[in-house]
Amino acid sequence: MQFENAFEVPADPDTTFATLTDLEKVAPCLPGAVLEEVDGDVYTGHVKVKVGPMQMTYRGTARLVEVDADARSGRIEAAGREARGSGTAAADVTASVVPHGTGSLVTVVTDLKVTGKPAQFGRGVMAEVGTKIIDAFADRLRAMLTEAPEEPAPMVGLGDGEAEAPSQGAQPGAEQPTVEMATPRGGPRIIESRVDRDNDALDLMDVAGAATMKRLVPLVAAIVVIALVVWWLVAR
Repeated sequence: MQFENAFEVPADPDTTFATLTDLEKVAPCLPGAVLEEVDGDVYTGHVKVKVGPMQMTYRGTARLVEVDADARSGRIEAAGREARGSGTAAADVTASVVPHGTGSLVTVVTDLKVTGKPAQFGRGVMAEVGTKIIDAFADRLRAMLTEAPEEPAPMVGLGDGEAEAPSQGAQPGAEQPTVEMATPRGGPRIIESRVDRDNDALDLMDVAGAATMKRLVPLVAAIVVIALVVWWLVAR
């Protein structure tokens, strides 16, 4: 299934494109997504999806396979598998950025392949779900691009001419050690989760409830008719 979506952002094209191709920075904008580690150009994480009472977690990877900075376009390949099931999802996503008014217009073309429970919804519902997801992503991206950068915290307790006291056990004038997180040389980099608690599992029934129910009406009606026929036969 292939879908095309577009949205506007209030930032210039270069800034917008640089943000979109920074997967570590932009990952929290995707509802239900958590980035776990980065190994070269391969990003590993998971996405939680709900279909009514059913909840599924897809674990997988995303990789930037093409980046054209001059044309401001890029292509991402992503693939995942249901953690507790046989469902799979694969997407080939192409994004392009062009000037639009005082900001930018982002066009996203997604070639999606889904198996398992979500595939039961069909192309029409999946298209509406995709639009809702892109809209939510765009809202978070716009908020990210418009928020003011955090200012560094002021130094407290150091007046003019005052020096910071050396830590206990350190000799005056001695160089203080710098503590860094140990990372295996050449190994994957573990990402500290920065996803807020509101980034819960994406509920497909919430984002496409009306569309889903609209398509389920004929099925529900048929079930009711069958039930009435069975009841009538039994009553005889």
